[in-house]
Amino acid sequence: MAQDATCVHVSTSFNFEVRAEFARAAQLFGPESEKGWAGERWQPKFAYPQPGSDVPGTVFTTQHGPHTSIWVNTLYDVADGRMQYVAVIPGVVATVVDVRLKSEGSDATKVAVTYVRTALDAAVNEDVRRMAEHDAVSGPEWQEAIAALLASQADGKQRESR
Repeated sequence: MAQDATCVHVSTSFNFEVRAEFARAAQLFGPESEKGWAGERWQPKFAYPQPGSDVPGTVFTTQHGPHTSIWVNTLYDVADGRMQYVAVIPGVVATVVDVRLKSEGSDATKVAVTYVRTALDAAVNEDVRRMAEHDAVSGPEWQEAIAALLASQADGKQRESR
């Protein structure tokens, strides 16, 4: 790391609503469950537990282009609607992802997501700023992807009941 340059540290947040009761919505924010709505780009490889599942203390990696990101779940409390992850791309960025859910009645849940990113080398400050800019506008993408998953699950249940 450059001794005379300051590494960027930036926090961004977004909010959205999930059209599902709190208990159902909260189950969507573990690394295994997220595969159902995050698409091809989210393919965690689990170190712990084996096989992969959504539990406190999960450790996994994901691929981001040429980089491997190491993730550790530091808080996984479905009942309280709190999840937190620390992700590190060695030599590039350390990220804390904080997810908080709040019930908005029997069929809606508010979701607040905060990303805190710290460059690990001042040479990547602009890359980290771009990541933060993308983070800040991710709410609609997450909301649409989760809505599509929930709709497909509802369609499947309707077909099963016929």
